[in-house]
Amino acid sequence: MGKIRTPLYNALIQHRQLNPLSFHVPGHKNGILYDPNQFPHFRQTLQLDLTEIANLDDLYASEGIIKEAQQLAAELYGVSSTYFLVNGSTVGNLAMILANCQKGDVVFVQRNSHKSVMHGLELAGAKPVFLSPKFDEGFQVPSYVPVETVKKAFQKYPQVKAIILTSPTYYGLTYTKLNELIQFAHSRRVPVLVDEAHGAHLIASSSFPKSAVSVGADVVVQSAHKTLPAMTMGAFLHVNSKLVNEEKISHYIHMLQTSSPSYLIMASLDLARAYVEDMLTKEEELNQTLHKYVEIFQRLDYIDIVSSKDPFVAVDPLKLTIRSQNAMSGYDLMKLFEKARIYPELADPLNVLFVLPFAKEFQDTGHFSKVNDILKSTQTSKMEWGLQKEVQIDEISQLSISYEAMENCTKTFVSLEEAIGEISAEMIIPYPPGIPLLMRGEKITKNQIEALKRLIKLRANFQGGMKLAEGLISIFRKR
Repeated sequence: MGKIRTPLYNALIQHRQLNPLSFHVPGHKNGILYDPNQFPHFRQTLQLDLTEIANLDDLYASEGIIKEAQQLAAELYGVSSTYFLVNGSTVGNLAMILANCQKGDVVFVQRNSHKSVMHGLELAGAKPVFLSPKFDEGFQVPSYVPVETVKKAFQKYPQVKAIILTSPTYYGLTYTKLNELIQFAHSRRVPVLVDEAHGAHLIASSSFPKSAVSVGADVVVQSAHKTLPAMTMGAFLHVNSKLVNEEKISHYIHMLQTSSPSYLIMASLDLARAYVEDMLTKEEELNQTLHKYVEIFQRLDYIDIVSSKDPFVAVDPLKLTIRSQNAMSGYDLMKLFEKARIYPELADPLNVLFVLPFAKEFQDTGHFSKVNDILKSTQTSKMEWGLQKEVQIDEISQLSISYEAMENCTKTFVSLEEAIGEISAEMIIPYPPGIPLLMRGEKITKNQIEALKRLIKLRANFQGGMKLAEGLISIFRKR
């Protein structure tokens, strides 16, 4: 990466070169408590797992290397401030919501948002107004909220205090008119908060969809670890507006995030930012590498690469979604790849999603030849229902009861059929991707129950739904 600066990482290396003797936390003492014969990899890694000692700065009172590393990230992304997050995008979403949404505030929320957004709204005691996204006919998944829907919501709820969006989606779908949506919100002095967990790399190439930081979003949270070479839980929070109170955002980050931040994660964020800087000069090599991966998937038998038919969707080239030509479920198709030791990101009833490397070098170790043999030898039967059925939800909707009212209700379990028309007492989330199918406080519809049954039959994984395996859902009853 040439002369690109990595101040935090360099400081950890320099400290290690001192051959220091640790009488401070963490208790592994620079890794020496791990037997070098039994745990050599862990022992070596933990030599850089340090804490707030001389010359290593303090994340929550940064004046040296951490401050410099965060400033370098802000300069790269073209924002006023960047915060390093060591508890993932989840803590960033919580902080930006709590800093901008007070109890009783009306907040517009993209319906297919991550569960952490829903948790933030509940903690804030806000009144979410859910905006249903367009359904992408090509991918057969929810996509973006059109600007027209936002304008309708403003007419109905002019007192709105913030808009919370997700861009890109897990599948890499990005709304090409996001800038227009943001401009409209700003004309009403309403900030736009964006969960861009899957878009930390978007600024690196003109062939990528535009990042929310580039089109004027006020606060943007990015999971650097999802597409950049950062450690798991490493994330960025970018502030780029006077419509939001940065002091409050900082306050909530300090409140919600661990008081013992991982220096390994922070150093990986420093390196990830440097990596993006370097990749800005490698756009041609990057595009060639991605093209080679696409060609490999195109050569696989009985496989189609999924594309969007929506003229207002730009698809992230790092996200490659495939589907079986034999109508095999996405879950079963993913298992065939896993037999060849190829591990995709996720599957849904129809699709399998792959996250391609954000890299300038191409790697093929022969795994794809093996998976093709498996694909050719596998007999499949057609799925009973063909394409996914869109869960019909109102374009603009609210919870049936407030978060506060939920606290005064009792809960009981009923069968899936009996739950139709009742108020859900639990959030049920197919995971991945982590988008709630059913939210607490929401009236349960027949369409949602049918979708839930389909996913259960396909052996999807869920978070929430304590007794789904028994065919039961928790609902609210008034005391």
